[in-house]
Amino acid sequence: ILTKKAFENAVTVDMAFGGSTNTSLHLPAIAREAGVELSLQTFNEISERTPHLCNMSPGGSHHLQDLHQAGGIPALMLELSRGGLIHQESLTITGKSIGENLKGKKNSNPEVIRPIENPYYATGGLVVLFGNLAPEGAVVKRSAMDDAMLKHRGLARVFDSEEEALEVILDGKIQKGEVVVIRYEGPKGGPGMREMLAPTSAIVGIGRDRDVALLTDGRFSGGSRGAAIGHISPEAAEGGPIAVIRDGDMIEIDIPGKKLNLLISEEELKKRLSLWRPPKKELKGYLKRYARLVQSASTGATFEE
Repeated sequence: ILTKKAFENAVTVDMAFGGSTNTSLHLPAIAREAGVELSLQTFNEISERTPHLCNMSPGGSHHLQDLHQAGGIPALMLELSRGGLIHQESLTITGKSIGENLKGKKNSNPEVIRPIENPYYATGGLVVLFGNLAPEGAVVKRSAMDDAMLKHRGLARVFDSEEEALEVILDGKIQKGEVVVIRYEGPKGGPGMREMLAPTSAIVGIGRDRDVALLTDGRFSGGSRGAAIGHISPEAAEGGPIAVIRDGDMIEIDIPGKKLNLLISEEELKKRLSLWRPPKKELKGYLKRYARLVQSASTGATFEE
């Protein structure tokens, strides 16, 4: 059941659904255990050919009960199969193939689940970004972003924890156009890669989700919206470039170009990285072992073998 085609089907459905960035953690992690290679680049390749057919809250006006009444995930897969985007021969836990399971299914609401000829967007809901700030990748939920933020340059406001950032955001001290950077919240740094739902919600709450971006080596909830870019790899605790961003640095976000860059010279970046030292963090027991063994978010935050 756990074949390359099965994982590609799962990614395709998530792209059409406009689902959570957490998919790019869970599926690679499961794939690794199954002995299947599923890189972040595969997510981009599938996104490029998969239309976005569902516009769920918070990015859109529909909710899960609407999807259920329209026919649910089977109806969504049926639309995708009409475009040849689903491997119908893949075996499922029912003992039947996907093609067999889709027989008799229908899309009961073509507004909740758009026909493949009439998508909300031509490409999928998730995008993986690469650049000197995310050499191994970063993930953004394109389907929950305002179009005005698809290309953005802004000055960095850097915080070494979620709590520090949240306090400043709630105090109204984040300015239009700035890029909030929250680091040391990745798999090693958290440890455990905490969910950054509070700061993203706070940015939305103060009305800045259309002109302020948030970058983190942590992760997000499926309910997050705005220009929230997470899973930046390598993370700060591993000495990734996010660790050496300074207040006032210019950051470039280019969603269509799939780029995320810190706009400083290569020489300056190398200098900062050579001077970086990991912060001391007192950990005990399992968390200490976890932080020592866990790998980058780009691998699904799996353990070293």
